Amino acid sequence: MINTKSIEIRDIIKLGLIAGVIELSLSMIGFIDLLGTREVVSGIFTLGHVFMFAAPFGLAFVSAGKVPADEKNKALGHGFLIGVIAALPMIILAVLATFFDVRQFLPNVSPSLIALIIFHQNLTVGSLILVIVSGVLGLLAAGLHILPERIQHPLVTGLGWVLIAGTFSELLLGRVRAFFGRGVVKLIFKGKAFNPLAALIILVATIGITYWLDTRSHKKEEKVVDIKKMQKMTKIRIGLGILLLLLSPLILGTYLTEVVNNVGLYVIMGLGLNIVVGFAGLLDLGYVAFFAIGAYMMGILTSEGDIGLGLSFWTALPFCVLASTLAGVILGIPVLGMRGDYLAIVTLGFGEIIRILALSDMLKPFIGGAQGILQIPKPSIFGFDLIQPGHLFYIVLLGVLLAAFISWRLRDSRLGRQWMAMRDDEDVAEAMGINLVGTKLMAFASGAFFGGLAGAIFASKLTSIFPHSFNLIVSINVLSLIIVGGLGSLPGVVVGALVLVGLPELLREFAEHRMLIYGALLIVMMLAKPEGFWPSEVIKRELHAHEKSEPISSD
Repeated sequence: MINTKSIEIRDIIKLGLIAGVIELSLSMIGFIDLLGTREVVSGIFTLGHVFMFAAPFGLAFVSAGKVPADEKNKALGHGFLIGVIAALPMIILAVLATFFDVRQFLPNVSPSLIALIIFHQNLTVGSLILVIVSGVLGLLAAGLHILPERIQHPLVTGLGWVLIAGTFSELLLGRVRAFFGRGVVKLIFKGKAFNPLAALIILVATIGITYWLDTRSHKKEEKVVDIKKMQKMTKIRIGLGILLLLLSPLILGTYLTEVVNNVGLYVIMGLGLNIVVGFAGLLDLGYVAFFAIGAYMMGILTSEGDIGLGLSFWTALPFCVLASTLAGVILGIPVLGMRGDYLAIVTLGFGEIIRILALSDMLKPFIGGAQGILQIPKPSIFGFDLIQPGHLFYIVLLGVLLAAFISWRLRDSRLGRQWMAMRDDEDVAEAMGINLVGTKLMAFASGAFFGGLAGAIFASKLTSIFPHSFNLIVSINVLSLIIVGGLGSLPGVVVGALVLVGLPELLREFAEHRMLIYGALLIVMMLAKPEGFWPSEVIKRELHAHEKSEPISSD
């Protein structure tokens, strides 16, 4: 049996100081002050408080996990101490700002920030409140960790949903007003934040529902499985999911539907690149080229200006995906013998070549050069133009479902298994009789097909395209979302797109600091779940294989 060494007091001090430095950094860049006016629960706490105490709360929670099982009571003291120590740098900042003009070299340390730190009290009383609040939150975090799983999970879920709902309360307020009117809004919200009663109801309801679902799940494990009943429930869930998808534009409204449409386009591209990188193991940094080819083909074939041929969206769509697929084959032929970094550099060059050609004067008579292609018509069905985001949602949804279905069928096919064998070891795959030439070309062609499909929908959605829409950052974003979601995982692509594309759009109200939140979430995710939010079973097994392996005895 392995003896776990008890966490030492110097480690607790170190964690407390780290939490304090994080709080201090967020304060000095103006992040805490910016969010200090954004209430989560009216009259109780703001988003500024959430981010100010997030570091000590999180580190106290983590420290409790390092305490041996027979010394769990010590975790409470450790959590309290971390919270107290974390408050000290903030108190020092408040003291300096009170007695000296620190704004000469720290312009973001404003009077409103200091008032937030000391809870709008005088320096002595406010500092004492800060120490007590920070210490108690650290203690609660440690206590939360040592609770039994059946209690901990509902509590964490409930608190999480209150914070999420409070963060996006302005969006929720708009949807509640649209459906239920101002009277209901006044019952739930106070200003742009939840009133305390509404927040309490959300907390209690979420805890109750989570506890009930967990209990039901445990009971199901103990019961004999009724296959017919399970199949019936599965059909009901699928039916409800389809109904919810069809009604999504009505529920979400114009702005959120537009965000979902953008996420959907990245899901289509992510599913395509997932074939190339996730299934076949071919690192492609020029994927934006296929997206651009699909978009420009749609522009050339459908534009009503001097460049275009005036075809309809549905007539032009097959030519767009065919052109992108051929480009995928053309790219694949010269890079058949390349692997790893060399392949990444070549594909990166291919993407830049396509962007520079789109920007060049040489092709300006055909594709518009820097001026791009204008007057691209929206898709239409039976003479009805799909102009609104709610209309285009169904085109994007159709594209996502098509891409997901093809990816799912390919993953479990003979070709899919060949891709995965090639990803693990090309030499062994070739020795087993797999034709690497054809297999690689099929991967590039399949990935390019989805890129062209997304590009074609993108061009019709915007009605105009320009070369600057097809920069390297598009390829990086698509690659990032499949890594964040989980390489080789189809649901992971959707989750990655929601996190990397949808979340920054929803955080626009936080101005320039939204990318800071975005980056912090990515860092935390990669440290906590390096396999991705929703990894495939194969990748998850590979990454955690060392955890299950037993050490070799020296005897």
